Amino acid sequence: MADYLCGSQEAFVEKMNQRAKELGMNDTTFKNCHGIDEDGHVTSAYDISLMSRELLNNHPTILNYTTIWMDTLRNGESELVNTNKLIRNYKGATGLKTGSTSVALYNLSASATRDGLSLIAVIMKAPTTAIRFSEAQKLLDYGFSNYQYKELATRGTVLKEVSVTKGVNSNVNLIFENDVGFLLKKGEDKNIEQAINVEENIMAPINEGQKVGEVVYTLNGEELGRTNIVAEKNVEKKTFFSIVTYVCQNWFTLFRIE
Repeated sequence: MADYLCGSQEAFVEKMNQRAKELGMNDTTFKNCHGIDEDGHVTSAYDISLMSRELLNNHPTILNYTTIWMDTLRNGESELVNTNKLIRNYKGATGLKTGSTSVALYNLSASATRDGLSLIAVIMKAPTTAIRFSEAQKLLDYGFSNYQYKELATRGTVLKEVSVTKGVNSNVNLIFENDVGFLLKKGEDKNIEQAINVEENIMAPINEGQKVGEVVYTLNGEELGRTNIVAEKNVEKKTFFSIVTYVCQNWFTLFRIE
């Protein structure tokens, strides 16, 4: 595959290292494209978690395969069993990758999702395959027991309707521009404060997606994040022509014969 994509394995490894740096994997140096032990071929648990997150966030179709426990090939002649035992035994497990060599011993990047919270646990150099799974489960259990993902705003959700001055339409819906959510310790969501700042006098013309305010979320006085509040649709400014058009349209609608 490396030869096909980059012309040589060396060129492919160069691309691997370049991408690793882009992801912030500063403890990682790839020496080959197959993962077998080699001097200087190193990484860290943190870097594996960065790589795993990138895979899950931007290539989610991988879950179509990592969540399969058993499958067959050649009309049932060959059977495949997932090497990640958590897929069968751990609630919410979604993947992700096992690996082992004589030097690296038993390793695992384990991912799971519960109640909208997705976690990654990385185990490296476990002495046995059973230990890597049990240690990963402990980490995931700790995460799910102590943390939650709190969704505070959903992109496109209507916040409220406001009046428009000198507009063809007398009002417009205001919506959230982006999703807003945070990883929090359980119970902290009760202390989140929301401050909504919206222009008091909204005057036409207004463009769809135009910023008319913002919402800021804080926790114990510290800002968590913010997103813009934008107009859901265009609102043209009233003109003589637009007023005449509006009157005509409503006139014919009023007297339309069914």
